[in-house]
Amino acid sequence: MLKRCLLGLLSVVLLAAARADEDRHLFNGKDLDGWVVEGPKEFKDGDETKPIWVAREGKITCQVNNRKSFGFLRYDKQQFSDFVLHVEYRMSPKPEAKASPCNSGIGIRTVPFDPMQSRATRPSFAAYEVQLLDDAGTEPNEHGTGSLYRYVAPKINVVKPAPEWNAMDIECVGPNIKITLNGRVILEANQSKIDKLKDKPLKGYVCLQNHGGKIDFKNIRIREIKAK
Repeated sequence: MLKRCLLGLLSVVLLAAARADEDRHLFNGKDLDGWVVEGPKEFKDGDETKPIWVAREGKITCQVNNRKSFGFLRYDKQQFSDFVLHVEYRMSPKPEAKASPCNSGIGIRTVPFDPMQSRATRPSFAAYEVQLLDDAGTEPNEHGTGSLYRYVAPKINVVKPAPEWNAMDIECVGPNIKITLNGRVILEANQSKIDKLKDKPLKGYVCLQNHGGKIDFKNIRIREIKAK
């Protein structure tokens, strides 16, 4: 009897471990179920009022093109600690030569955003923002694509220019963060060894940023990593 109970318990543990190592889609491809808009929800496009975030044709689109707009789309169903997050994104080209390039980001291990406490609750202060820019061909820096924004620069810049698709994987295991862009590892950091990052949280929400640039996201999935 005891043997059967132990075997049953072992099966449950192994099943849970297997499920923890499976990719799970955070976007159902149809609507924004599970996601919450933080910051402005609508914008003016001529005489028409449109939602900033929409789900259509299997993509999540931030359709505003106004650098004054700033906010986030946060996955609200669960916080994550150790994981690999996969996101594919496509930025729109600059509408004109003098315009600013598209600016966006991915928040990890972050908190809910409160516009009334913007500096304290945006990912780049409360946790991390992985920067997304249309900056192909530029030198890597602490504010460029793939950086832990304002903290750690990527080793290389392999981003494809708008409107090409890019694929990013963000791996967080304890204090270790690894970012892979288009199949190339571009950043590896251990926050416990960087004084200004030691107090960053090891668990939190993931989100997408609206910083006034039109951008599409698809194939947003996560694989939780559990201790063996």
